[in-house]
Amino acid sequence: MTQGEQPNAQQGAQPNPSPEQLTPEVPVQESAQRASEAEQLAEQLAEQALGSGLDLGQRLAEAEAKAGEMQDAFLRAKAEMENVRRRAQEDIAKAHKFAIEGFAEALLPAKDSLEMALKIETPSLESLKEGVEMTLKQLSAAFEKNRLIEVNPQPGDKLDPMKHQAISMVAADQEANTIVTVLQKGYMIADRLLRPALVTVSQ
Repeated sequence: MTQGEQPNAQQGAQPNPSPEQLTPEVPVQESAQRASEAEQLAEQLAEQALGSGLDLGQRLAEAEAKAGEMQDAFLRAKAEMENVRRRAQEDIAKAHKFAIEGFAEALLPAKDSLEMALKIETPSLESLKEGVEMTLKQLSAAFEKNRLIEVNPQPGDKLDPMKHQAISMVAADQEANTIVTVLQKGYMIADRLLRPALVTVSQ
């Protein structure tokens, strides 16, 4: 074989495959379907995310509105309680004021009687006694009207430390720790002790 007739190494060999021949063939229709499914899935996810965001926003708005309503109700209740407290204080102040005025008004007749008795130039013993008795009746009526009650125990009554104050103990023919004499009457205003009765008790 001559030099000019050397065989061509490339003769009879298969040509190199192209890139298209190395990649497996995928049908165009299947690729388009997969792309469409991916696009639909992305749209669904986006819609769900958007709907979830709108739902949270709506719930937040409702919660804020409810909180505002509760705040308004709290402020109204607080203002109402303040008004009730203020009215109660005014009522208590008026009650004290009118109670004092009522008692003073009830005492005025007794004062008038005393002043009239002092205007008599030559009072007799009998007129003085009548004037004192009248004044005492007026005072008793004023006390009764204002619930000022006497504490005047009788001899032999049991000593009541809540109403009586024992000054001394004396020998007496009666049960021990019972009242012998009343040295000074006590008084109560309604159910509250104003002054205890001063008494002596038996040994």
